[in-house]
Amino acid sequence: MNFVEELRWRGMLHDMMPGTEELLAKEKVTAYIGFDPTADSLHIGHLCSVMILRHFQRCGHKPLALIGGATGMIGDPSGKSAERNLLDEETLQRNMAGMKKQLGKFLDFDSDAPNRAELVNNYDWMKDFTFLDFARNVGKHITVNYMMAKDSVKKRLNGEARDGLSFTEFTYQLLQGYDFLHLYETKGCRLQMGGSDQWGNITTGAELIRRTNGGEVFALTCPLITKADGGKFGKTESGNVWLDPRYTSPYKFYQFWLNVGDADAARYIKIFTALGREEIEALIAEHEQAPHLRVLQKRLAKEVTVMVHSLADYEAAVEASNILFGGGTSEALKKLDESTLLSVFEGVPQYEVSRDTLSAGVKAVDLLTEMAPVFASKGEMRKMVQGGGVSVNKEKLAAYDRVCNAGDLLDGKYLLVQRGKKNYYLLIAK
Repeated sequence: MNFVEELRWRGMLHDMMPGTEELLAKEKVTAYIGFDPTADSLHIGHLCSVMILRHFQRCGHKPLALIGGATGMIGDPSGKSAERNLLDEETLQRNMAGMKKQLGKFLDFDSDAPNRAELVNNYDWMKDFTFLDFARNVGKHITVNYMMAKDSVKKRLNGEARDGLSFTEFTYQLLQGYDFLHLYETKGCRLQMGGSDQWGNITTGAELIRRTNGGEVFALTCPLITKADGGKFGKTESGNVWLDPRYTSPYKFYQFWLNVGDADAARYIKIFTALGREEIEALIAEHEQAPHLRVLQKRLAKEVTVMVHSLADYEAAVEASNILFGGGTSEALKKLDESTLLSVFEGVPQYEVSRDTLSAGVKAVDLLTEMAPVFASKGEMRKMVQGGGVSVNKEKLAAYDRVCNAGDLLDGKYLLVQRGKKNYYLLIAK
């Protein structure tokens, strides 16, 4: 496989230094991408970079994933309008452990292959680097004029930031540049990759290597992923879409991909899956014939959810979706774990009901009018039950005065009431 050609047809190539493609065609190359350890989980904003490393390894090259244990203590000003909070070492260690576990799902770190991936942490080589040594060995090679010309610096200095640019942030490009130099000298790394907003930092590293020992290295960037309407990719109303199920449940993760627009799905399936070109083109053609079937979105959601979580998590997410949007059986509902149940029905009206009263047994008509105002009146409820329009835990309520008790509770805590086709209510026994 030709790595550059693979990125090109997938829409994952933004810019590269002259000679990069020729280098990759003639020899096995070591390259790295850096990740900020600002949380103990990656989010889908990182996925494009992760997939680039995955393609790189599949093409026979050696990927390095650099965790910015040192640079994460400072914060990269690129694309930012305010300085980041600085992290302590204990938090950084926890964050790095979480990220390594996730990266292991995409990259081969453990085999004996000569191109097995490596995880490196720039804190390891920066922690004993004194300020005087840094000033002498790094700072003297790059002029302030060169650093000031970078877009990330100019934008912050030209009034886009309320508080300007601190010296700490100004030095960031030198620190990242030194990472490249260190990996070049210790691991023969000749290529740095990243998002297009990193071009300035990457080229500073290449320039530092050229000025310190005359070495020739290369750079390659991918475009920043956006939505078709120009909006920011990977953000929802509740924030980032995380890879860790503690922060974004597999159901919500699956739903994010399932709900992207047609134009975005055609782009994202190339970027965020390992499907081949012919299969993707066939899927796009099939989708165009019948867009309402959402073939692209369904396949995209499946591929990414299985890759990030598991086949079992994907199947559970599909089953959960069917409960909310399709038929969905009582048995399927009872199989949902509590976190998935709450994810599926997030945003539906919730009412607390007395566990003691429910344990003693209470008529559905009293439960759903007096204890939880699902219906405005008992007469309204009777009429809807008689018309077959009320379900409890996905089972049609045959009689409005049926007794409900603690045995009906899902996970020993919840009752799901459905009124009509689309109106759900979650009753929580406390």
